Amino acid sequence: MMQGQIQTPVLAELDGIQHRFFTRRGGVSSGLYSSLNCGYGSGDSPDNVRENRRRVAATFALEEPDLQTLHQIHSTDVLTVGDERWTSPGAPKADALVTDRPGVVLGVLAADCAPVLLADPDAQVIGAAHAGWKGALAGVVEAAIAAMERLGARRERLRAVIGPCIGPDSYEVGPEFPAPFLAQDAANDVFFRPAARAGHFMFDLPGYLAHRIARAGVAAAATGHDTLAGRDDFFSYRRNTLNGVRDYGRGLSAIALEA
Repeated sequence: MMQGQIQTPVLAELDGIQHRFFTRRGGVSSGLYSSLNCGYGSGDSPDNVRENRRRVAATFALEEPDLQTLHQIHSTDVLTVGDERWTSPGAPKADALVTDRPGVVLGVLAADCAPVLLADPDAQVIGAAHAGWKGALAGVVEAAIAAMERLGARRERLRAVIGPCIGPDSYEVGPEFPAPFLAQDAANDVFFRPAARAGHFMFDLPGYLAHRIARAGVAAAATGHDTLAGRDDFFSYRRNTLNGVRDYGRGLSAIALEA
């Protein structure tokens, strides 16, 4: 097994389904992007990114073109992957993928946003969603669940895992940030607590996502990893920004049906 993979019992025990939350370890990139940077949107060498993605696909016994990722735009758009394949760079714009086909790896990229992997083992339908605060608030995971249902999944059978993302002890937000969440539901105040800086708050992104997923009728779990705090294991947009670094690597989370 390639170093730097996180797997959870919630998904690992499901027949016919493989998943990986990859850390930043085990790739060929160097410096700022060290080492398993899978994002073409970074300033890393495209050849390095391609090799990193090849290594990811190989853990599923597939080829790099079989790894399908997106040009993520913090939307609720979902693509259903059939027999067609696209290439990256140049991937379509969306923030979630679903399929009922083996022979394809669904991947989402993140560097503080939350990757969410979903599976219905009975229907053999899987999904992957990229959920930053905008996507989480707008309902990107619920959109992915609905797309999976159109392929025959049932939400009472679905299992969802929230992967490594910025944690509640790291995600400081400004005074205006809670407003749309509280407008949606006043009870969302439980996902905010005062920060050390006056007028600011700490936001619990994985907790909010778990609440939304559970409210959709799907069993949800989380790996519990904090990308900002885990400097050696995870890329973090916020950490680099705080350190005055403009670019950042992208970590990958992926799920596939066994052939």
